[in-house]
Amino acid sequence: MESPCILVCSIDMNTGYCFGCGRTGDEIGAWTSYTDAERRAIMEALPARLETVERKPRRETRRSRMARERETY
Repeated sequence: MESPCILVCSIDMNTGYCFGCGRTGDEIGAWTSYTDAERRAIMEALPARLETVERKPRRETRRSRMARERETY
């Protein structure tokens, strides 16, 4: 199952969106119960949501580190 999670799980209190993936707490909790179409619709909205969070994660996430390492091979 595809997931936007980058293992930075902290909710911005102003927007209600996760700093890492942009989902709401309710969306995170119900993720496995959504249909593929529902998950895709949410994922399409995430980039715009992430632009509205107050601050960005300060550390490199495991997922981004793994992607960077894959690029070097």
